[in-house]
Amino acid sequence: MRLIALLWSALALLTTAATAQADEEQRARQLLQRAVDYYQVQGDAAFAAFSRQGEFIDGEHYVFVVDTHGTMLASGGTSAVLIGRDVREALEPELRDGFRQALEGAEGEVRVAEYRWMNARDGRVERKRVFFQREGDRVIAVGLYLPRATPQQAGQLLDRAVAALAQGPEQSIAAINALSPRFREDDLYVFVIDLDTGRYVAHGYNLRLLGVEFAKVYDPDGKPVGAPILALMKNHEAGGYDYRWKNPVTGKVEDKYALLRKTGHLLVAVGYYKKSE
Repeated sequence: MRLIALLWSALALLTTAATAQADEEQRARQLLQRAVDYYQVQGDAAFAAFSRQGEFIDGEHYVFVVDTHGTMLASGGTSAVLIGRDVREALEPELRDGFRQALEGAEGEVRVAEYRWMNARDGRVERKRVFFQREGDRVIAVGLYLPRATPQQAGQLLDRAVAALAQGPEQSIAAINALSPRFREDDLYVFVIDLDTGRYVAHGYNLRLLGVEFAKVYDPDGKPVGAPILALMKNHEAGGYDYRWKNPVTGKVEDKYALLRKTGHLLVAVGYYKKSE
């Protein structure tokens, strides 16, 4: 019954996070539609409205416009400093490719791309998803930041790590400790505990924890982390645990949920950071 309750709790968290992400994407799409509608009436005169604080700013979402020559024409965000400049070299390759696809596609078709850009709120380069639509030789776009990987991504990384450790434990542990991109994704990373010794044998972020006794690990608030997880997993093959930990992307201590699974004598974990309200 305890395992069933844990699984239901994990499912509820996954559903909540997925719903929140879908809401953010819907807001971005709605802002893009408002911007396109406004541009269709105002033409290039709309650029002034897009580039000032007002109706085309929605939290971290803002409108920006690039023409077919790569010139930034309008922006309500940090890219405003690039207005009037050729930004093709400043844009991430993923975004350049996305704009190229938009220009090759039909007008009125919304395209999507992912790239990285500085978030003015924390001064860090973070993952971002952009929705854009071509109107003539203008590409109108709205992006949203994705600073935290999703619970689904965490589950997929855990699946990959468990499969790799089951097939080749020594090689996989070495790869995790070498910070291999196979076992890292944005703010996600893998850590592994040897249940025979109770100590860290792999950590995809903080190598200073290698060899540390897991039962003696506490979060920055002084809450025990290792001992409760070991107790939880003593009679279970999978589970989850809430705690607080430093986010390697934002550099801040944030709420985190660890997805846990056993493979042989190893306890494998991938934790995702929960979005603050």
